[in-house]
Amino acid sequence: MKLFTRGDWEGFFAAFVNNLVQLLILAPLCMMALGFSASLIFGTILPGVAISFLVGNLFYAWQAKKLAEKEGRDDVCALPYGISTPGIFAHIFLVMLPAKQLAISQGLPDPEYVAWQAGLVATLAGGLVEFSGAFFADKLRRLTPRPAMLATLAGVGMGFLGLAFLFQAFASPVVGIVTIALVFIAYFGRVQFLGKIPATLIVLLVGTALSWLVGIAPVGESTEAPWSELGFYFPKLVLGDLIPALTEGHILPYLSVIVPISFLGVVASLQNIESAAAAGDDYPVRPSLVTNGLGTMAAAFCGSPFPTSIYIGHPAWKAMGARAGYSVLNGAFITLVCITGSMSLLTWAIPAEAGLAIILWIGIIISSQAFEATEVKHRVAVVVGIMPGLAAWVMLVVKAAMNAVSSQYGTDPAVIAETVDIAHLSGSFIGGGFALEQGFLYSAMIWSAVVVYIVEREFKVAAYWSFAGAVLAALGLMHSYRLTGSDSIIDLPLVQALVGNLEQGQSLFPAWEFALGYALMGITLLVTPYVAKPETD
Repeated sequence: MKLFTRGDWEGFFAAFVNNLVQLLILAPLCMMALGFSASLIFGTILPGVAISFLVGNLFYAWQAKKLAEKEGRDDVCALPYGISTPGIFAHIFLVMLPAKQLAISQGLPDPEYVAWQAGLVATLAGGLVEFSGAFFADKLRRLTPRPAMLATLAGVGMGFLGLAFLFQAFASPVVGIVTIALVFIAYFGRVQFLGKIPATLIVLLVGTALSWLVGIAPVGESTEAPWSELGFYFPKLVLGDLIPALTEGHILPYLSVIVPISFLGVVASLQNIESAAAAGDDYPVRPSLVTNGLGTMAAAFCGSPFPTSIYIGHPAWKAMGARAGYSVLNGAFITLVCITGSMSLLTWAIPAEAGLAIILWIGIIISSQAFEATEVKHRVAVVVGIMPGLAAWVMLVVKAAMNAVSSQYGTDPAVIAETVDIAHLSGSFIGGGFALEQGFLYSAMIWSAVVVYIVEREFKVAAYWSFAGAVLAALGLMHSYRLTGSDSIIDLPLVQALVGNLEQGQSLFPAWEFALGYALMGITLLVTPYVAKPETD
């Protein structure tokens, strides 16, 4: 298989847009939410991001070449890889922002530096969890039916990639509708544009031009010239900042965030590897996950407080014709962007709306694959597995609305709790939505697996999956939440108790009703063969 093909350019531009959206989120949040200086972002964090990109992208390109040689094929597509989107939000709002607030309350001289240190520690710890997960994930993959893996991704694809970006596209209809049409023409219509120009490049150019035409671009209101940060920022080791953070105990208050987010990353990466296998590229699990963990740890060592992940969307990149080269191009180009300060210029010139249609298409392909790669009789399990992901996305919309309300009426948890009660009386039951949102990757996989084994009348195995749900709920990894102003976050009092951070009067098992429900479901499944018999056709 050739290292570079025409399809690799298609895949590269799609990957670029995907990663650009992540960086468009990351840089402004670091500035506005955390107060990080431009020198920290462009001089340390982004060069660290570059190193983490290189580690993964080069390995996954090499891995694709090796698989192609082993199987004598020329259509092997490398696993997509980049910064973890959930990790960005979790590390900013649940680790670094609380660390900054704590530093301010203690009167420390540089709270932004403390916040960055806490992010580095969280990233290193997350990388260790991802690395360790590689040694049991293969067994989990063998035990989990394929529909359960793919349905979970389909929920993410339909909600977080599909509906989320469809909403954003229709908020800017001139750009959104035209770019969606171009993507559908290119990939659903299977046409090639004149001059063999990659469709993703055309979408990006047309989207950018229309954005400037209707006033979406340039982006931002900065008084500084967009090229003011241009320069060369060589990546550097930050062990002198990381080691003191480890010894000062920055990690302990945030274990309840780091552990579930990191373990979710392992599960999500495993599901994405299974998605690649369903598309014909069956990669070994252990080296794939080990590299992901190493990429995250490399980020921490080089100054980036953000974990990496194997991305959703392999079937979409493969459908574009991407092979191994797109991964090399992606790693090289993102590195160039991150170490030259040109990110500031790109974010000024290219609004996210210009390329959202490509991400929407990836969401559609992921959702479609869950049905195409599943036996007809198991498609009900796919539908069930999609629901928690859709629910989680809906709850993001609900929380955004609650945030708008709280900006007017305050963020008193008692007021928010009363709002939830009023919503229940109106029939929306958003409290159930908050519970379903927490650990939705786990619950989607468990419910889909239960349905698969019910369809197969393997009630004992279905019961085992139910009992697994009971354990996860009891530990707080599923359905356990608490309201914090206008937001809901996972509640892990057992971990807080272990690190001596448990609040007085706080229940150790806040999701005990869910744990009991799953346990009773398991017992019901165990009893079923004794009280029911199969229908005769």
